[in-house]
Amino acid sequence: MVVRLQLIRQLLDALDQVGSVDAQVLADDAIKRLAIERILTQLVEFAADVNQHVAFTTGGTVATSYRESFDLAVKSGLITRDLADALKPSVGLRNVLVHEYVGVDLGIVAASVPVAREQYGEYVRMVAQWLAQSR
Repeated sequence: MVVRLQLIRQLLDALDQVGSVDAQVLADDAIKRLAIERILTQLVEFAADVNQHVAFTTGGTVATSYRESFDLAVKSGLITRDLADALKPSVGLRNVLVHEYVGVDLGIVAASVPVAREQYGEYVRMVAQWLAQSR
């Protein structure tokens, strides 16, 4: 779990290095677009892994979806309901990016970067606090 948390921090650092982007930047720079898309998908996946681990070790429960993992994280006391609800839309974006159900709206991807920085930064803080209190 600690490794996943460190990976999330590294991904957030990488987003900081990318700086601000807009749809045109992503359209013009395929490497930057692909890197950001990968970072956004991995943030969700690593957080879901942490959520699953905590939910299982604290209550023996296993989520059936990434979204549900955030609900179980609340139930386990890992994060707040407000943060879980704020993070759930990132699961939808992850699904679009990974499965390409529909065309990817680069404006939405670009707008997701500062949101991910803020919300997953808060996620890291809450999980670190939970870990410190659990020891």
